[in-house]
Amino acid sequence: MTKAALHTVSDEDRRQQVRERYGGIASSGSCCAPEGGSSGCCDGTAGTGSCGTSSIIATQLGYTPEELSGLPEGANLGLGCGNPTAILSLRPRQVVLDLGSGAGIDCFLSSKKVGPKGHVIGVDMTPEMISRARENARKGNYSNVEFRLGEIEHLPVADRSVDVVLSNCVINLAPDKGPVYREAFRVLRPGGHLAVSDVVATRPISEEDRADPSLWSSCSSGALEVREVKRLLQSAGFRDIEVDLKHSETPPDNLHGQATVGVLPADIRATRPVGRRR
Repeated sequence: MTKAALHTVSDEDRRQQVRERYGGIASSGSCCAPEGGSSGCCDGTAGTGSCGTSSIIATQLGYTPEELSGLPEGANLGLGCGNPTAILSLRPRQVVLDLGSGAGIDCFLSSKKVGPKGHVIGVDMTPEMISRARENARKGNYSNVEFRLGEIEHLPVADRSVDVVLSNCVINLAPDKGPVYREAFRVLRPGGHLAVSDVVATRPISEEDRADPSLWSSCSSGALEVREVKRLLQSAGFRDIEVDLKHSETPPDNLHGQATVGVLPADIRATRPVGRRR
């Protein structure tokens, strides 16, 4: 790829590539592409890894068999890089927001923890995913869960209306992570928490790899190094920031491709301070 070509990928190009990739996954109901290649976070580079089954991948990422057994069929597409609902203890009556909610797995798990007097909102920019998640909610009779179409850089959620913001292997896909963290800060109530499972880079990623649409949309070349993640969170206003690498020795089956380019899963925690206005 030439230097000139490196500068032709716009933010909207990236969003459209991600929409198309995950729209196809939502339509096929699998993290494996219909033609047998890999797609989504099933593998970091097309054709280099094993898709496996969604249930096996999910248990490797930290979901329990009990959690998985209670989900509507089709809610688990094997796309994550962790279990954000296990990063902190959700409580009854809380309002939870999931950034890039996909088919709804983390929303449905959160629904049980916050109870009937709590509320869960899933936001996703892919219409096919929203349709699939809404159908899953209907099948599972989740009355305290709703799904909204929107971009995580421009959340369709009111200021200071959420207790916990979750996300699972989605923020790395955003062309610019700064607005995502600022929006998460905006919608959180003072004292609210961010709990994110995402991938981080353990070494610099080349501009050529960042310009590769397949690498970017498969949760690889959009990852940031830990120090940059912490800087953006702090700049957004967050405090008590922690970024903990996971599976550094043997990554889950769906993340072997990412590991070859120095990208590994991590748990990210942060808090909106009480009294800080923005």
